[in-house]
Amino acid sequence: MLSARLFLRRPNMTFHDDSFPQRVLQILAAIPPGKVTTYGDVARLAGSPRAARQVGGVLKRLPEGSKIPWHRVLNRHGHISLIGDGLMRQRDALEAEGIEISDAGIVELKRYRWEV
Repeated sequence: MLSARLFLRRPNMTFHDDSFPQRVLQILAAIPPGKVTTYGDVARLAGSPRAARQVGGVLKRLPEGSKIPWHRVLNRHGHISLIGDGLMRQRDALEAEGIEISDAGIVELKRYRWEV
């Protein structure tokens, strides 16, 4: 499981006075290509373990064309949470990074989960 203490010790990841949305964006920017994480993992790393839905809210407000790798965040079961065009955009972006997705839109977390 992800450790916030380990993550926060990384020299370029200090969160003294950052707001929750800023912390979320910094965490998302650190997820390497070919890896995924969950809304809950991001919330835990950002210091608010019960704020998974708020992570989704931060992602929803990203500006068009943002370089933040929003597509690497899934629900706790490894499902793509988006529907319609959003689901297809996320699926295409993940597959472009070599991540396999089942027909039901599920990513195998044991294989692809980002371990900090």
